[in-house]
Amino acid sequence: MGRLRRGMTRPVVLGVLVVGLALAGVGLYWFQPWKLWQDETVEEALPQATAAAPAKGAQTGPSPSAEPARPAEPVTVARGELISHEHDTSGTVKLLRLSDGSHVVRLEDLDTSNGPDLRVWLTDAPVKKGTAGWHVFDDGAYESLGKLKGNKGSQNYPLPAGVDPADFSSVSIWCDRFDVSFGAAELAPV
Repeated sequence: MGRLRRGMTRPVVLGVLVVGLALAGVGLYWFQPWKLWQDETVEEALPQATAAAPAKGAQTGPSPSAEPARPAEPVTVARGELISHEHDTSGTVKLLRLSDGSHVVRLEDLDTSNGPDLRVWLTDAPVKKGTAGWHVFDDGAYESLGKLKGNKGSQNYPLPAGVDPADFSSVSIWCDRFDVSFGAAELAPV
């Protein structure tokens, strides 16, 4: 009888080890804890609209008296300061209108934690301080502007065609994996 128990113990221990390793692998994939120590810095230049093509029949060669046409600088139409939610987050958010009429959300001097599946969301939710603001951004209207390019630096996120920025009042650095805001900014008209 003692040999039978000893012989059955080995497969049970092996089974527990295999299940434990599988669970550890899933946990590592899901939480990606190594990202807490990995910073990704992205420094993008201020966005510019593409220059308009010259009118038909217009002079296209250099003119001795005319300076080359430069696209107009973007106009800041709204701005806000990021506050911390799930993770310490700081920086400035600007809603820019380019000379071609398109809009871009610009994050400047962003500093937040890295994490799995972070997104930049334009939302209609009010920005609330503390834990009360962690989960409000997916309750109403929101537009995902794409994956967060880096957890530090200055970055540009163009609004898709057809999105009216007047329909939104805030920006969130949103963790889609855990449905929580890392930080957010209320957009105030300038």
